[in-house]
Amino acid sequence: MQVYSGTSNSKTVLQLLLFIDQRPSSKQQVNQIRQFLDSLTCNIFELQVIEVSKQPSLAEYFKLVATPALIKIYPEPRQILAGSNLASQLEHWWPRWEAALEEYRTHLETQPDIVNAATSPDLLESVAYVSELIRVSDEAFRLHQEKEQLQQQLNFKDRIIEILAHDLRSPLTAMALALETLESTQNGLREGDVSQITPALRLRLIQQTRHQIRIIDRMITEILQTATGPSARLHLQPNRLELKEFCKDILGELSSQFQAKSLQLQTDIPSDVPAVYADPERIRQVIVNLFDNAIKYTPTKGTIQLSILHRTTQKIQVSICDSGPGIPEENRDRVFQERFRLERDECQDGYGIGLSLCRRIIQAHYGQIWVDSCLGKGSCFHFTLPVYQF
Repeated sequence: MQVYSGTSNSKTVLQLLLFIDQRPSSKQQVNQIRQFLDSLTCNIFELQVIEVSKQPSLAEYFKLVATPALIKIYPEPRQILAGSNLASQLEHWWPRWEAALEEYRTHLETQPDIVNAATSPDLLESVAYVSELIRVSDEAFRLHQEKEQLQQQLNFKDRIIEILAHDLRSPLTAMALALETLESTQNGLREGDVSQITPALRLRLIQQTRHQIRIIDRMITEILQTATGPSARLHLQPNRLELKEFCKDILGELSSQFQAKSLQLQTDIPSDVPAVYADPERIRQVIVNLFDNAIKYTPTKGTIQLSILHRTTQKIQVSICDSGPGIPEENRDRVFQERFRLERDECQDGYGIGLSLCRRIIQAHYGQIWVDSCLGKGSCFHFTLPVYQF
C-alpha cells in the first residue's frame, strides 16, 4: 500500500484510491496519474495505491468489477473511474472535483459549528478501518461456518449411534438364531437325541451367519467412509475387471436374500460385454449396496432387474431396477447427497447412507451415477464405468 500526497496539513482534501493489479499496464497507469498530479499547482489531495491481490477484500467492499480503477471517496459523492485511460479521465474530472472541494470548504467555513463533524477522516485511518472491519466480518463468518460444521458432526455422531442400535439388531438376531440352532443340534447329538437337522440345513445356517457378518461389516465400512466427508480421497486400485462374471458372483452371494422374499431376478447381460477398468472391491460395494436397497424396498414376490449396456466404446452402463415404492421427484437428486438419509423422514424414504459413498466411488472412476424413478412403480439406479482399453 502506497500513499502519494499533495499536502500534509489540511484534512479537507480530495481522497483518492487507486486499485491496481500486477500487470505492467497498471504500473503505467500509476505513473501517468502521478505525472498528472505532479503537474498540478496548489491542489490538495491524497492518493493511496492498493494492489488487489494483497487486499482483495477492499476491492470487494468497493464493488470493483475491473482494475485498474480510481475512486474518489471524499468528499461525497463517491465516484469510480475505470478503464485503460485513467489519466485522461482524471484530467477530465479534476476541475469538477476541485470545484466541488472548494464549494465544500466554503460551506464548512460558513458553518463553523459543524466543521469538526464534517471534516474528512485521514485516508490511511479510514481505509485501515474498512480493511479491519472486513477482516473481522470474514473471521466471524468463518467461525460461524465452523460452528455449523461442528454441530453437524455432533448430530451425525448421535444419528450414527441410533443407526447402529437399530440396523445392527436384525443381522445380530439372525446370527444368534442360526448359532443357537446349530448349538442345540450339537448338544442333542451329545445327549443321543436323534432329532437333528439335515446337513443341507446346517450348511444353510452357516452360510446365513456368514452373510449376516458381511452385512454388518458393510454397514460399519460405509458408516466410517461416509463419516470422512466428501473431501476425503478414496484410494483406488483399478484393474481389468470382467463385469459379466463379477456380477454373477455377486448375485450368487445374494441368492439367499432373493429367496427369503421370493423375489424374481431378471438379468440382461450381453455375452460380449467388454471388461472395465475399475477397483473390484469398490465396485462390489456399489453393486451390493444398490442390490441391498432394491431387495429391502421391493415387496415380497416383486421383481428386480440387472442389465448391462455397452453405451459407447468408452463407457459401460450398469442398471439395477426394483419394483418398490419409488422415490419422490423432489428427492431424486438428493438421495446421493452426504448424510441425506440422516436428515429426512426414514418412514417415507429409506435409501441408505451408502448411496453417497456409491456416488463418490463412481465419480472416482470418472463415471456417473443417477436414478430414474416413478412413484408406485419402482426405481432404476444407473452408473457408468470406463471400458478397459490397455
